Amino acid sequence: MVNVGIYGASGYTGQELLRLLLRHPEVRIAALTSRRYAGMQVSDVYPVFFGLTGLSFMDASPAEVAQVCDVVFLALPHGVSMQIAGEFLNAGKKVIDLSADFRLRDVRIYEQWYREHTAKTIIKEAVYGIPELYGNVVSRARLIANPGCYPTSAILGLAPLVAEKWIDTASIIVDSKSGVSGAGREPQVGTLFCEVDEGFRAYKVGQHRHTPEMEQELGCLADHDIRISFAPHLLPVSRGILSTMYATLHKDVTAADMNDLYRSFYEGKPFVRICREGTLPNISSVRGSNYCDIGVTVDGRTKRAVIVSAIDNLIKGASGQAIQNMNLMCGFDEVAGLQMIPLFP
Repeated sequence: MVNVGIYGASGYTGQELLRLLLRHPEVRIAALTSRRYAGMQVSDVYPVFFGLTGLSFMDASPAEVAQVCDVVFLALPHGVSMQIAGEFLNAGKKVIDLSADFRLRDVRIYEQWYREHTAKTIIKEAVYGIPELYGNVVSRARLIANPGCYPTSAILGLAPLVAEKWIDTASIIVDSKSGVSGAGREPQVGTLFCEVDEGFRAYKVGQHRHTPEMEQELGCLADHDIRISFAPHLLPVSRGILSTMYATLHKDVTAADMNDLYRSFYEGKPFVRICREGTLPNISSVRGSNYCDIGVTVDGRTKRAVIVSAIDNLIKGASGQAIQNMNLMCGFDEVAGLQMIPLFP
């Protein structure tokens, strides 16, 4: 049994961590922090927890949380995690950061896309937390940089083709659609109901901050630098990411060949499901789960591979993947606390 804290627990990823951890057989939740809601019961902020927990939010320092926790999830805005992660590491705690502060190994690239980095000395020990690719390293890590939601869908979708060098990496296009919860719980005009309902729009095309994550990890698999075209879109739904990826094939392969490749590459990976040949995933089939569903096909006329991946952005794209990483770090069964059947309808 490990004592777990969620630092910054009142946002969507924080409450999703709480929802999943309450069912985890190896976890005791020891601390939930929130300055805004300090002293309030969780169920008063999120009525979904009524009758399920008597936990309250607290306004506590990292030192106070470190005294009662073995593992700490940082569910904080970009730029904030870097200010406190070192305190937890110095106290001997395992840290899983859900912000972008430790995802990019090159500080210069982080500062181009985000802001000045103030914890450069600990970036080198952060492990990028996609268990399907780095499970062995994750299990030995003290600091996990939990991936972004869009990168999770794209990296898992493209990894087999890039690793096996079946595609021209200069031709990669990632076209993604996300539910509104990906923007977080803070009110913004662009995510108000009247702005989103019955709409469907692209945003930050060619300039989204998740782009360098995709390029970094796909570049590692390819053994050379990669530049991709990334176009994110906002869907009028609460949850889900559907990413469609296109790339020019180096050789003549069939959809069946691609399906075989993906099944082999992800064999033994419990949260990646490869669709039957001729079928493609739907966000409604992963909602409320830690699964990434992937479907593949070949456009024979243009010699392009087409890959479609679907995840729940709050679970496999954030909190569920964070718990999957915790399981590996602590020596638990990788699927512990994450064996939810997707919600449908």
